[in-house]
Amino acid sequence: MSEIDDLTPAELRIRRAFPRGEPVDFRTAENEDPAPGDTWGAERTVRASVLRALLLKAPQEDGEIAALKVTGARITGVLDLKYATIDAAVRLSHCHFDDAPDLYGARLRQLNLSKSVLPGLTSGALRVEGVLRMTDCRTRGPVRLGGAQISGALFMERAQFTAPDDSEPVLQLNQAEIGDDLWAPEMRAHGQVRLTGAAVAGRINVQDAEFHHPGGTALDAQNLTVGAHVRARCLRARGRVELRGSRISGRLDLLHAHLSHPGDTALRASSCVIGELWLRRGDRIEGALNLRRSHIEILTLEPEMLPDQVHLSNLTYTVLAPHEPAERRLPMLELEGDRYEPYGYEQLTAAYRHVGDDDAARLVQLAKQRRRRATLTWYGRLWGHVQDATVGYGFRPLRAAVWLLSLTAVGSIAYGLHHPRPVKADEAPGFNPVFYTLDLLLPVVNFGQESAFAPDGWYQWLSYALIITGWILATTILAGVTRTVSRQ
Repeated sequence: MSEIDDLTPAELRIRRAFPRGEPVDFRTAENEDPAPGDTWGAERTVRASVLRALLLKAPQEDGEIAALKVTGARITGVLDLKYATIDAAVRLSHCHFDDAPDLYGARLRQLNLSKSVLPGLTSGALRVEGVLRMTDCRTRGPVRLGGAQISGALFMERAQFTAPDDSEPVLQLNQAEIGDDLWAPEMRAHGQVRLTGAAVAGRINVQDAEFHHPGGTALDAQNLTVGAHVRARCLRARGRVELRGSRISGRLDLLHAHLSHPGDTALRASSCVIGELWLRRGDRIEGALNLRRSHIEILTLEPEMLPDQVHLSNLTYTVLAPHEPAERRLPMLELEGDRYEPYGYEQLTAAYRHVGDDDAARLVQLAKQRRRRATLTWYGRLWGHVQDATVGYGFRPLRAAVWLLSLTAVGSIAYGLHHPRPVKADEAPGFNPVFYTLDLLLPVVNFGQESAFAPDGWYQWLSYALIITGWILATTILAGVTRTVSRQ
């Protein structure tokens, strides 16, 4: 090929090293920055067409394994490997690309672009049998890896992704399949990162990463599938984090995370199945939190991180940690808005019963009844207030005893000072103010006092009040007991 016939000294070094898999290093210093690589001279400039010809022709030497290992070169032109099948490993590290490589549909054994600077990367439907490394990469345009299949891990530690405009995501991994881990701690993305429909068999590590797309979706990971954990500690996201419909077998770790999308949803993890979700020790979420219809085995949620708006309808969890008093957990059920969502109260009750805190469970149920009361008609609300004041909807049974003792004391004193006249003087039993009062208060108990004596004046009105109060008290106790027994 003509590109092979007129090689420059730099290209000739690479041509000679390729069959033996030997590295070629053009750097003048180990820590050299490739960003100003467009100023490098001919002594370290390589045409992309030469690299393409080498990879496609793949000259061999007996007993050697060919590989392209170039460090610190300026690569001019487009490295066009569309639909190519490359058996040799490719390592182009610390390099400066003048144009974005096109690897669409290519099949590679291994690709290493660590610490290189690129104007973008077109690699949709790429197949990599081993590992794809983009550690410390810096891109100035979109990186398209949608539909890529990577048998090994994808490394993007400290990579920086930017683009001149918001016309498309700066990093596209939608529908990608990664056979091992996605390793990207301290990654920086100024624009949207798309992971919709991606499948990662191992872990995702984005600890200390930054997703910056204010006013839009910073991380779009709908329907993401992860076989292990997602480590996102100290994550900083300005813009929405979208996880709707995702499946995370292990833990979604958002310790010390800062999530900010004011006026909109900061984190949406609705309709998800997650082993554990950790939201604690971080800054208060700026924007709404949406966990609707998700199933989470262990939900670790600190009240201090909750924003002003929380959506929890039909959220299912088995354990809620850390263990907090019910008074600290109930406000999150009221952040849903004006709608009454009974399922949230039942779920919180179940979580408290799961750890044996029956007092907290009863307090949640009492709060549920009070919240429900606001949705009733005026007479329903009135009856609810009566049940609340007398027996706390059945969750405060000692209140009934207090009411009974108080009314018994009032009646006993009143009738003890002024005995009602007997109906039949020759047949009346001895008057007892305590049992006479109990006869009035207790509808189903008869001590023979009420029928034998007839009060007059205001004492008669007192007896009417005691009878009515007794019936109300008995009815509310029965309603509360029925509610409690049916729930258990």
